[in-house]
Amino acid sequence: MSAVRKIIHIDMDAFYASVEQRDDPALRGKPVAVGHGAARGVVAAASYEARAFGVRSAMPSVSALRRCPHLIFVRPRFDVYRAVSKQIHAIFADYTDLIQPLSLDEAYLDVTANRRGIATAWETAKEIRARILAETGLTASAGVSYNKFLAKLASDQRKPNGQFAVTPEMGAAWVETLPVARFHGIGPATAAKMKRLGIETGLDLREKPLAFLRQHFGSAAEWYHAIARGEDNRPVDPDRVRKSSGSETTFDRDLTDDAEIETGVLGQADEVWAWCEKAQAFGRTVTVKVKYQDFTQITRSRSDSAPVTSRERLHQLSLALIRSVLPTRKGIRLVGVTVSNFAPAEADAAPLPLF
Repeated sequence: MSAVRKIIHIDMDAFYASVEQRDDPALRGKPVAVGHGAARGVVAAASYEARAFGVRSAMPSVSALRRCPHLIFVRPRFDVYRAVSKQIHAIFADYTDLIQPLSLDEAYLDVTANRRGIATAWETAKEIRARILAETGLTASAGVSYNKFLAKLASDQRKPNGQFAVTPEMGAAWVETLPVARFHGIGPATAAKMKRLGIETGLDLREKPLAFLRQHFGSAAEWYHAIARGEDNRPVDPDRVRKSSGSETTFDRDLTDDAEIETGVLGQADEVWAWCEKAQAFGRTVTVKVKYQDFTQITRSRSDSAPVTSRERLHQLSLALIRSVLPTRKGIRLVGVTVSNFAPAEADAAPLPLF
């Protein structure tokens, strides 16, 4: 029998905003949004003070200001965030070679091999978090478990600046108590669909037969069936490269008005751009997805010769693609935007992906 894996998920606390508050004492204790406060701007990250007002990443700036009129916008400084990421990644490398970044502010670590001879993965996570605080002045939260799915769930349990462990003995029972909306890989649209089917908790999901899940969720059924039991066999993969970033939304009603449809597409483009900007990953291909009221679906794509490195360019391409199917007499119930065909890392980038 193979040894139980020891997985740590490290998630920096409000990373961009915390860096800005660290570097500018005048911002400490105040609601801060990293991003652009202009009418068409979007929040890339929010401090915990701003989150208390309901401000969140990928939110349009005008919406954020409505929720928090005294919100302070700070322009992002990606060169600084990358430098801090290198510091954090160097700390990780002292404990394991198996590091899988998910974005600039979180990563999985497989510490099963126990390079430093620390008694437990729990103590390893505590030491890593203490070093991050000492060397960068920033706090991190950690989840410790025997697989990636549970470690990621656990890291959110005691944020900010905390950690939580899910042992093999408690894993399946703990998952049963959680809302499925918290599960990694179940987005708002899927969570809403599950709710309509009577699935709101991990226990509800566990009780549904695999045949039922296949009928309603297709190829994702096996994954949902497994995680409802606390099972996840995916390894921590240091060579994993994300191939695309996408976002889609289902409208409250079927739309035929051009302006409303275009507004929906721009909203999804902003969601995608927030991730691309945060991860510093830029693709050459933009795809717009449309699902009509009769559930027929089409996509339109365009590839640029150079990566899309501005929100304005992503807006231009997304609008051009949706306008190729407008006007429409058939109502549109869903639109989505995806960026893919990511450019390779620059030659002077770090040898491993930045955390």
